[in-house]
Amino acid sequence: MVNITRAADLMEVGANGGGWAAPLGTASPGDPQIQPLAPWAPLGGISEDGLTQGFDEESQEYTPWGYTSPIRTTITKSLRTFKVTVWETSRVTVRSLQYRIPVVDLAPTAGLTTFAETASPLPDRRAWWFIVVDGATQLGFYVPQGEISDRADVVHKQDQMAGFEWTITAYPDDDGNTVYHADRVPETPAYTGS
Repeated sequence: MVNITRAADLMEVGANGGGWAAPLGTASPGDPQIQPLAPWAPLGGISEDGLTQGFDEESQEYTPWGYTSPIRTTITKSLRTFKVTVWETSRVTVRSLQYRIPVVDLAPTAGLTTFAETASPLPDRRAWWFIVVDGATQLGFYVPQGEISDRADVVHKQDQMAGFEWTITAYPDDDGNTVYHADRVPETPAYTGS
């Protein structure tokens, strides 16, 4: 009988986590165990849906004349996204991201914050840091150049928490990289054939 190898500690459940945003050019915290410091600003409470790491890829297949199967495939699109719903909609950093307004422009005067949404928004790329925690497994995702590329409707009603649901698109940095990973995961045991 074949013994199927499994290791529960090598599986991950996104039990907890967080997100931060910072101005472009801000260095990665580098380790999911390190508390991000200013200029990193926390996104605060995130919905129970957690963080969705998206992969949007397309490819071109090349099938020679007379064949029914391709002999080569080329990746023609490889997009990385992160989707999150933030619940602390009154947090200044969160409002700044939602409305593409600089944080300094959201300072209240006599307790009142006023701003206008433009019909012609400028690009609003920032650095992003997300962590996912499941016991000894800790995953870190650093997006040096990311931008909110999709915003869902915001529902304001009695039986539902209002939230800003975002899709953040990761763009290539100067080195051509979109996402840097910093993971603390248990060591995979050597395979012994049993």
